[in-house]
Amino acid sequence: MPEAPLICSETASRVSSVLHRDAKQFGKKHMFDGSEETCWSSDQGSSQWVTLEFPQTVQVSRLQLQFQGGFACRLCTLEGCRKGEELVKILDFYPDDVHALQSFPVQGATLDRLRITFARSTDFFGRIVVYHLSVLGEKL
Repeated sequence: MPEAPLICSETASRVSSVLHRDAKQFGKKHMFDGSEETCWSSDQGSSQWVTLEFPQTVQVSRLQLQFQGGFACRLCTLEGCRKGEELVKILDFYPDDVHALQSFPVQGATLDRLRITFARSTDFFGRIVVYHLSVLGEKL
């Protein structure tokens, strides 16, 4: 079966922080709105994260991320779990510090919830800026 976008209007999302608590301008919704003009911008901190809870079980095959150059992440960790379970590490991946859309394959991740942790920001203050986040795979 071909890859399909897994994030939908029923997918619940949470983020570690929002720059100046200004969700209207820098909130999490901007990662999923398809606009090249808007973004999620985290506040300062050593580790930022995004959590997604899907309305049904999914099998993830690929992540796509677009950072703002200078506010990217050198080390990201993907964790996931089924309903009622604890998050477990699936993989580490290493994005480039560029503004281009980057794609990362994921093998055998069947889950209801996932978390992407941005462990090492390229910004001195630990801020992360994400213009686009997409999770691709199959709904089960």
